[in-house]
Amino acid sequence: MPFKGHFITLEGGEGAGKSTLMQSLSTELTQRGYDVITTREPGGTHLGRTIREWLLGQHQSEQVFPEAELLLFLADRAQHIHEVILPSLEAGKIVLCDRFNDSTIAYQGYARGLGMDHVGKLCALISGKAIPELTLFLNLSPAAGLERSKQVHKEQSPSGELDRIESEHLHFHEKIQQGFVLLAKREPFRIYTIDAARPAADVFKEAVRAIDELVLLPDEISKEKS
Repeated sequence: MPFKGHFITLEGGEGAGKSTLMQSLSTELTQRGYDVITTREPGGTHLGRTIREWLLGQHQSEQVFPEAELLLFLADRAQHIHEVILPSLEAGKIVLCDRFNDSTIAYQGYARGLGMDHVGKLCALISGKAIPELTLFLNLSPAAGLERSKQVHKEQSPSGELDRIESEHLHFHEKIQQGFVLLAKREPFRIYTIDAARPAADVFKEAVRAIDELVLLPDEISKEKS
């Protein structure tokens, strides 16, 4: 990794628990003395928040075609990388990001049928040097994840309304899950799979262990050798 900082992404289907885990990890790492930034896609910048509304808002009356959806996600990512991710990595921070290239490949490449390899090449073109050292894939059945999402919306939203992508039919979310599993098989050294059906405390402990063993410990060894 050509940066002083570390780039860790969290991936998974709807309701897998990425946001909750990210905040717990941020608290843990901050308490250890690391400089941590948490961010998400889409919506990690001012421009990104506008794009997020276009992509996920239920009020949009026009159909968003798969190719347009893909390009909007990539536009969000390009801005996010240059405005947030790269400066943070260069400053030596740990960047925890809720969704990155793998989501685009699983959602638009596999589930939308645009092609995993084709979308992967576009993602690589946009992300450049911003490559995650570790990706935590929270593996949860789509049915269970959607049920969690519905519960969260009931508790936090007056309307209880799911966003545009959450509202897709179950088969679409099953395709997304298949896409993530394929990616995990392709890149087992980067993508660490965690059973997200377990209690949040257990998921957190395994995630911390993975970060320690695969990111932080190798970094300490490298510093001792240099």
